[in-house]
Amino acid sequence: MTDSVNIIRQNIMQNMSEGVMSIRFDGEILFLNPAASDILGIREDELLGNKFAACFFDREGTDEFTQAVLDAIYDRTRSHEAIVPYRKGDELLQLRILTSFLTEEGESVGIIAVFSDLSELMDLRDAVKSMERIRALNAQLEMRNKLLNETFGRFLSDDIVKQLLDTPDGLALGGKKQNLTILMSDLRGFTGMSERMDPEDLITMLNHYLAEMTDAIQKREGTIIEFMGDGIFAIFGAPLYSDNHASNAVAAAIDMQSRMEEINRWNKEKDYPFLEMGIGINTGEVIVGNIGSEKRTKYGVAGSNVNLAGRIESYTINGQILISQSTRDSVRTDINVAKEIVVFPKGVAKEMLLTQVIGIGAPYNLTVDVKSAKPNKLDHIVPVTFYRVEGKHGEEKAYYGGITSLAEDMAIMDTAAGIEVYDNIQIDAGGRLYCKVIEKSEDGCLLHFTSVPAGYRQWLQKNELNTKK
Repeated sequence: MTDSVNIIRQNIMQNMSEGVMSIRFDGEILFLNPAASDILGIREDELLGNKFAACFFDREGTDEFTQAVLDAIYDRTRSHEAIVPYRKGDELLQLRILTSFLTEEGESVGIIAVFSDLSELMDLRDAVKSMERIRALNAQLEMRNKLLNETFGRFLSDDIVKQLLDTPDGLALGGKKQNLTILMSDLRGFTGMSERMDPEDLITMLNHYLAEMTDAIQKREGTIIEFMGDGIFAIFGAPLYSDNHASNAVAAAIDMQSRMEEINRWNKEKDYPFLEMGIGINTGEVIVGNIGSEKRTKYGVAGSNVNLAGRIESYTINGQILISQSTRDSVRTDINVAKEIVVFPKGVAKEMLLTQVIGIGAPYNLTVDVKSAKPNKLDHIVPVTFYRVEGKHGEEKAYYGGITSLAEDMAIMDTAAGIEVYDNIQIDAGGRLYCKVIEKSEDGCLLHFTSVPAGYRQWLQKNELNTKK
């Protein structure tokens, strides 16, 4: 009965697809089946009856297999299991080894090692892991693109965001010189408004205004670089290049000013202040690209032409669009001009000719209304104290003058003080009444109000003045 069982066992092992090898504790190989010889790539006569260590000692690429078997031989306390690489000619296999004890008359005399080639399964496992990794990376990439789209999408048009996301190095640090058009806008009297308004109402009003301005800019392929409180800094011609960047910028500016009427209608319904905006535009060579560090990066532009755009904007009064000569030369369609002015910006060696634009031709065909109201002559001169304003700060020295004519948002002041066109001044008139000198004549200085204090109406009543005649 025992012989029959042994014969059955021998037949089973001979026909197994797994390799089977029995090894005495002294290292002698007692048995191996055909599958073992085939998996290991070694003939049966080279192994059978020989010492295991001697058979594999000089074979390249079999060290981990050899060590796993020897560990099982030396450790006579337990069975072993391992997956190890095995070099078979030019192939690198992955072998799974399971060991158990070889017994005779109830005593352990060696080990039985069963091993199988898992290379295909390991390749499949690696492929599954790779697919899982690829899915994880795709999810991360999708999340990154969503974040970038949500972040940049607030400032850039959909086409520009797509270009950034489709370009592998689109967000790399660095910049390049490029000719483009810079637009800067600013609300008049916003600082005073922010001091008087409830913060929640102020933000609601500002967000509504900025949403309309953003739409007008992105509609003309503009890129918003920054919201500076109530101010907007935008460029045209980058990162999505356009031959018509100057024309697009002017069209966007006219669209922006045209939308102010509806914005103010909305403001009036909610009892918010009346808003007026000035826009300055300049065209020239700048450095454009991603500026910052690996931790914090910002897409932006730098250069003297950026600074010049800010200077041009500072000369604007309510509702004006002023463009530099370089922008005017770069516009590729007809423009409607209200007037030309000559200014002397700081940091510029010579005078500059600026053009007030009120319309642009095909394919845009946009126009904006220009106010033509003039101050009405007063029955009596109203004496005032005023101060020069440089940047955001006023001088301490007081000057004196007299208001001779007055309108809703402008006045004529006669003064002996040497103030010049485009100077900014602050008059004591129910609070701080900020003005810009826009003309000088024999009658005096024509002032345009840029910020009206809350107490201005009471000041008018106190001096028995009426701006509507």
